[in-house]
Amino acid sequence: MPKRIILLIIDSLMYPTLEKAVGEGTAPAFQFFMEKGAVYPNVVTSFPTMSVTVDSSLLTGVYADVHRVPGLVWFHDEEKRLINYGSHVRELWKLGLLRAIDDMLYRLNNEHLSQSIATIHEELAAKGKESASINVLLYRGNTDHPLRLPALLTLFKPFRTRRKTHGARLFTYGSFARIGPSKQNGHFWQRYGFNNRFSAQELIHLIRTDRLPPFTIVYFPDMDKMVHKHGPMDTKGIAQTDKQLQAILNCYPSWEEALRDQCWMIIGDNGQAPIRADRNKALIDLRRLLQPYKVMALKRGVQNDDELVLAVNERMAFIYTLDPQRAPLVKLAEVLQQDDRIDVIAWLEGNIAHVISGVRGGTLMFRPGGAQIDEYEQRWDVQGELGVLDLTISSGRISYGDYPDALARLYSSLTSHRGAFLIASAAPGFEFIGEGSPTHVGGASHGALHRHDSLIPMIVTGTNSAPKHLRVIDLKEWILSLLEGESDETRRSNG
Repeated sequence: MPKRIILLIIDSLMYPTLEKAVGEGTAPAFQFFMEKGAVYPNVVTSFPTMSVTVDSSLLTGVYADVHRVPGLVWFHDEEKRLINYGSHVRELWKLGLLRAIDDMLYRLNNEHLSQSIATIHEELAAKGKESASINVLLYRGNTDHPLRLPALLTLFKPFRTRRKTHGARLFTYGSFARIGPSKQNGHFWQRYGFNNRFSAQELIHLIRTDRLPPFTIVYFPDMDKMVHKHGPMDTKGIAQTDKQLQAILNCYPSWEEALRDQCWMIIGDNGQAPIRADRNKALIDLRRLLQPYKVMALKRGVQNDDELVLAVNERMAFIYTLDPQRAPLVKLAEVLQQDDRIDVIAWLEGNIAHVISGVRGGTLMFRPGGAQIDEYEQRWDVQGELGVLDLTISSGRISYGDYPDALARLYSSLTSHRGAFLIASAAPGFEFIGEGSPTHVGGASHGALHRHDSLIPMIVTGTNSAPKHLRVIDLKEWILSLLEGESDETRRSNG
């Protein structure tokens, strides 16, 4: 019988910090998994490097051009409004808190995540196999679950009738939907259960009651805020997360016993780049930079005289033009190029992506389907200055440098949703701000295309096989093959 798979997502887990914590002896559970399995330090995540987009890619096996969750913050062209799944309460309040909560709790999974692609939970259900989702932001499956919302929310119209969401067969979403009976760690001052202890508590319940399904995915969110505040090499978050891993392993007669019937996978979701301590230098104020263009105010929404909408995803931003005649993308890109803190600026003209930089000279143009082949066997037509994206081409083969899988990730983001927009990605040390954006001066931040944001570690026990490529989008197919019982030898011969 195939082993059951337990996939643990540790927010902002990075290999150099993990290696440091293990060396200091503060992460014995992580060390145990690393010694008993295979360690992959550099798995490429999706873009922008924000949790909702990464989770969408993990569940569907595709980038945002197919799954249609462009980022944490993006502009809905059909509804003419900014979507925000939870960047900062200041922004959510100005946009309309109730609408933002509705987007987070319901629309993200049931409407915004494309119905054209099945999630891993849906594919397993179609094969008669159960799965579990614990605290993962993206969770869509085939089973209806009621959301137990706080009483105050149910007084408002959007939440009076819509009480169900489509999730995995076994489903935890904080204290709004629980698998286990315990209400510990789920109070409002504990973020309604969206914390590491609650995630571990729910997984432990499945283990102790022998209810583990063939596939379980668990999200541990706490380390993200600690890295944001203290920087990418701070190990306190890893030490705290390790205590929850120890509690999970201690459910078994021995830690070795935990490996017998389970295949464990532990991954990060995004990296984080350090942000400079000088606030005036570290923060790229897009409203100031794009003067005298008229930027939509969050509280007012789109007005007739507005020219731009800003969707800031920490170290990445979508910049939308509402009137390409008054505010053409090329002109906006030229303005951004004057700032040497912005290392990637990209937009589409027809089906051709144009890329310039505030750090490097020249223009790069590319589109899919050409004669050049990259290390992931993807075909491209690439022209212009390769250094803009730190590319190398030799004998028709494309290699990536500071921007892993840059062509596919950037093109997928440019085609992820409707609208006339460009993408800006900040160089390490800097992050974007708009109206009410969170800031992380002297700490760390993510969202960008750079390798600091884009490379995550993965630890795997219980199998000698590996995904076809070391990218988040390749994990779904690999996991499904393991659950079908395909042998390591078969995978190697097919690969």
